[in-house]
Amino acid sequence: MHKSRQYVIDDLSMQESWRLFKIMAEIVDGFETMSEIGPAVSMFGSARVARDHPLYAQTDHLSKLLSQAGYSVITGGGPGLMEAGNKGCFEAGGESIGLHIHLPFEQHSNPYLSIKSDYNYFFIRKVMFIKYAMAYIAMPGGYGTLDELSEALVLIQTKRIKPFPIILMGTEFWGGLVEWFKTRLVADGFCNEEDLDLFIVTDSPEEAVAHIKKHVII
Repeated sequence: MHKSRQYVIDDLSMQESWRLFKIMAEIVDGFETMSEIGPAVSMFGSARVARDHPLYAQTDHLSKLLSQAGYSVITGGGPGLMEAGNKGCFEAGGESIGLHIHLPFEQHSNPYLSIKSDYNYFFIRKVMFIKYAMAYIAMPGGYGTLDELSEALVLIQTKRIKPFPIILMGTEFWGGLVEWFKTRLVADGFCNEEDLDLFIVTDSPEEAVAHIKKHVII
């Protein structure tokens, strides 16, 4: 009679076993690279925003303000709003960090990084964004931005990490989603009304930085 395998690890092929070592090595490399950074804010936003777009200028300005307030800035290290986030901090003399993900298209690192950390696995990269951030800022973006935002919200909601400020920049962009949170998630009982207090929505970079300074003392 065939003995059933009790543990998933019993079914790992040699290739999958080596993948485990690659995953562990990537985690260790990330911890070593990030361990010495100062108090940091993770910023997210679309890679597809052109340099002449108003959102690029706004992100650049916000990042400068964060650097002047004493915070390092962490982005995905790519183009678009990630580049703007690194650029503002870098040019203000701050610690500009890019968590660069290797993709077969679209993604390349920007030239405004004082620290670069490379990743093949999105889930490890998300750990680094969370572990080394004292606040999150979500600029307008696509699925990647939504993924990072929802990750932080659920970890705070379920008390797996300590609460930290989460800021959604752009009332027009985020307003429809927040309204859906209210009329569907809260109204249908899928989350509590107080869960909406886990984030703020603003159009003002100055307000965003003031909110972080109020809750994150460095």
